[in-house]
Amino acid sequence: MDKHRDFLVEIGTEELPTRSVRPLAEAFAANLLAGFDEAGLHYRTVESFATPRRLAVRVTKLAPHPPDRNVERRGPPVRVAYDETGKPTQAALAFAESCGAALQDLTTEQTPKGAWLVYRAAEPGKPTQNLLPGIVESALRNLPVPRQMRWGSGEHSFVRPVHWVVMLFGGEIVNATLFGVRAGNRTRGHRFLAPQELTISRPATYLQVLETKGRVIADPERRRQRVLEAVTAAAGRVSGEALLDDELIDDVAALVEWPVALAGRFEERFLELPPEVLIATLRGHLRFFPLRDANAKLMPGFIAVSNLASRQPDQVRIGNERVVRPRLEDAAFFWQADRKRRLAERADDLRRVVFQEKLGSLFERQRRLRTILLYLSEATGIDDAVATRIAELAKCDLLTQMVSEFPELQGIIGRYYAQADGEPDAVALALEEQYLPRFAGDRLPESRAGNAAAIAEKTDTIVAIFAIGEKPSGTRDPFGLRRAALGVLRILIERRIDLSLPELIRVAKDSLPLETPDTLEAEVYDYMMERLRVYYTETPGEGIGHDQFDAVLANRPASPLDFHQRLMAVKAFLRLNAAPGLAAANKRIANILRKTGEAFPARPNEADLREPQEKLLFARLAELKEELPPLIAGRDYRQVLERLATLEEPIDSFFDAVMVMSENEHLRRNRLALLDELRALFLATADLSRLQIG
Repeated sequence: MDKHRDFLVEIGTEELPTRSVRPLAEAFAANLLAGFDEAGLHYRTVESFATPRRLAVRVTKLAPHPPDRNVERRGPPVRVAYDETGKPTQAALAFAESCGAALQDLTTEQTPKGAWLVYRAAEPGKPTQNLLPGIVESALRNLPVPRQMRWGSGEHSFVRPVHWVVMLFGGEIVNATLFGVRAGNRTRGHRFLAPQELTISRPATYLQVLETKGRVIADPERRRQRVLEAVTAAAGRVSGEALLDDELIDDVAALVEWPVALAGRFEERFLELPPEVLIATLRGHLRFFPLRDANAKLMPGFIAVSNLASRQPDQVRIGNERVVRPRLEDAAFFWQADRKRRLAERADDLRRVVFQEKLGSLFERQRRLRTILLYLSEATGIDDAVATRIAELAKCDLLTQMVSEFPELQGIIGRYYAQADGEPDAVALALEEQYLPRFAGDRLPESRAGNAAAIAEKTDTIVAIFAIGEKPSGTRDPFGLRRAALGVLRILIERRIDLSLPELIRVAKDSLPLETPDTLEAEVYDYMMERLRVYYTETPGEGIGHDQFDAVLANRPASPLDFHQRLMAVKAFLRLNAAPGLAAANKRIANILRKTGEAFPARPNEADLREPQEKLLFARLAELKEELPPLIAGRDYRQVLERLATLEEPIDSFFDAVMVMSENEHLRRNRLALLDELRALFLATADLSRLQIG
């Protein structure tokens, strides 16, 4: 008879931190599974559930006990276990007792070091009912909770105070006490819509009972979908479209147990504010969804998601509108107050704002940005005057009341204020685009000035933080250097800006107000290349392996754009039939040249060639040395490798017929020179010996 049963555990709490609701439930499930696996308990499926007031996990078909396990214990040596007359000693009796066995149940095992008493038995697994309390307690103890709370006069602590615990194995309550609360089969519904206790008879009925009797949607994915549908429908009823945002939907779904969407309005005069300010106010401060019309313009309205179905929805709407109005009034005040003073007039105030203790003020940082921007002006095609003005205004909006209230709008507010001050469009747009891309996969700057500003801003950050010894370690990256490095590289490659990365790093380093180590430039270059490695090797669809990346990195190309072009050529080369053979030949040549300890001529001498195969290879090399330089100068690396692929047969014939390490010193050195020249042609694009094929 199959005695596998479903298991349910629910921890009822006070309202959990919004961003922690779903991660905690998923971690709870993962920890439970680790406990089951360690105990040898088999199960079929696992589901995690979470609301603002509960964490729950349901496991189907959990085994009634772990499999029996074979136990073997070695006791005392036989010579110690029995005396001279063959009677068992106290050592033997004590060992048998510790094993819970009779003396006759013990066996003797002969080893090279003598005979020993041994206990062997099949130990039945303990009932799952007895194991569950410890497994659950361990799973909760190991949740990723940075700060725990204590409540009442007890000694228990958790992310929030615990008020009830449900723990069922099949239809039976598990005998357990967690956080001083006795486990039972009674849960609680919605705090207002169904505050009474509810009985869960079996784990399988958990979701249904909560939803139908408790007005709680415990499945976070289903609740998230309900939020999305409710917001979309409410927006449609007022002829609008909600500005949906995945993070906001997740937050709202973690705030409610029974989502109900309602539309509200605010005064049209607030539409005079920048749309980003309205959106930041509604989303960030209030977790409301902004609305736009059919022309994609913001409407004087919003969608709020309530945690209850009120019998007086108009009162709920009025309450939401009452909350929105003062927030928008504040934003309007900041907008008007900030514009009484030109952005440029704030530049001198930056002297009093410390960027970093060892690196000086924001004013000094703007001077460094000017140096880097002037260096970038030629490569990005902007005027020196534009570059200088961008640097002068780059950080001025950080001192405005609007950015103080909405830090996420830095740069965006700078653009609006610069436009209001009559600054050139290129300058105003660059103030916003300097921060792009803000995160992985974000858009890049569109303007040339914006590209320059973003490269300068990020390069200064990377080089400056490296210079003071605060480079990232492990998962710690407080200054966002990984994001900044990838941002610079993406801009240079995707916007096809061809410049020397080591030189850019040097310009940034020389502008710093402190002595820097000689190794700084190489260290920053290596760090940025490793970020580029992650970008190529971990981006779906790129199909770039570490060996391909290393083949190009071996040449340490100065220009990231040049690096990209070489890498794409190597990727295309691997599709050629000749690729495996040529990669193997490059490995062989590299090994021969590395292992030889003797000097050889810089170039092979045609007069010293003896075998037809080496003469043929020499001739083909001579032809390619004429053909390839223009292609290399034009960075047509794909064509370079395709031409080099024609060497497959001459190289194979050479190695089949020619003894490179001839006993004749003159011939040997000439052949080494021939191979060195061959390798140099390949190295002009990449080190193919590093490719792993087949």
